[in-house]
Amino acid sequence: MNPRFIPVTVALLLDLVLAAQPTGALAAPADEVMERRELAFHYAGTDTQARFTMELIAGDGGKRVRVLTMLRRNEEMGGNQKYFMYFHEPGDVRRLTFMVWKYPDRGDDRWIFVPAVDLIRRISAEDKYSSFVGSDFTYEDVSGRDVAEDTHTLLREERLGERETLVIESIPREPAVFTKRISWIDKQNFLPLKEEYYDAQNELHRVFTADRIEEIAAGEGEGRRVYPTVMKRTMKNLKTGHRTEVTTDSIAYDLGLADADFSERRMRHPPQEWLR
Repeated sequence: MNPRFIPVTVALLLDLVLAAQPTGALAAPADEVMERRELAFHYAGTDTQARFTMELIAGDGGKRVRVLTMLRRNEEMGGNQKYFMYFHEPGDVRRLTFMVWKYPDRGDDRWIFVPAVDLIRRISAEDKYSSFVGSDFTYEDVSGRDVAEDTHTLLREERLGERETLVIESIPREPAVFTKRISWIDKQNFLPLKEEYYDAQNELHRVFTADRIEEIAAGEGEGRRVYPTVMKRTMKNLKTGHRTEVTTDSIAYDLGLADADFSERRMRHPPQEWLR
C-alpha cells in the first residue's frame, strides 16, 4: 500500500468525518483533501474508457479540433496506474498514441508514437510540463501530479456557484512549471472545480475550470457504482489568451481492461475493440 494515499477504508471514514463537520468549519487537513481530489479525479473506477473532443481555441477565435479515446487502468487505488490515448482526428494526428505508466512514488514513464515517422519516443521527466499535443494542458495535467510533490495549506471554505468548496494552496517542494496553485475542491465529491496556476513572476498564468459534472453509473444490482465525473473542462492561458476545451462525448467505468492493452506494442497496434 502506498503511504502517500489514503486507503479505501480510511477514505470512507474521512467522508463521514467531513460530513459531520459543522458548516463553516475548516474540515480535513489539506493533504487529505488533495489525496481525495487525486482519487476522485484520476482514479474513479477500476478502469475507464472515454472519448473526448478537444478544441484548441486561439485568442482571435481560431479553432483546431482533436478527437481521441483514452483508456485508463488502476493497478491499485491511489497507486500504480496506466493510461493509453489514441487520436482519431484530424488527419495530421490520426493514429498518434500516447501512453503513461504512472508511479506515485517516483517519476512516471511516458511514451508517444508518431505514425508519420513510425517512431516511438520516450518523453523525459523534464518534458512533463510541456504542452500536450499543442493544448493548454501539460503532460502532467493529463495523468495527474503526486500529492507529495507539493506542500498544501487549507486556506478557507468558499462557495463557488452552487457548490461548497475547500480552497487549498499548493506550493511545489522542487522547481516546477508553476510556483503556486490554488484549488477549489468540491466538499461533496472532492473534484476540482477550479484551479489557478501562478508562474515564476507570481502572476496568474493558467486557469482550469470543471464546466460540467455528471454522475456516471457502472455495473448493476448490488455492484452498481456511481462516479461523479467532469464531462467538460477548460484550461485557459491568461498570458496568450489561448484556451483548450475538452468535452467528454462518452465514458464508461469498470470494463475489465487488460494490462496487455498498455504496452509499447499496442502503441503501433492499438486495441481496436476499445477504440470504436
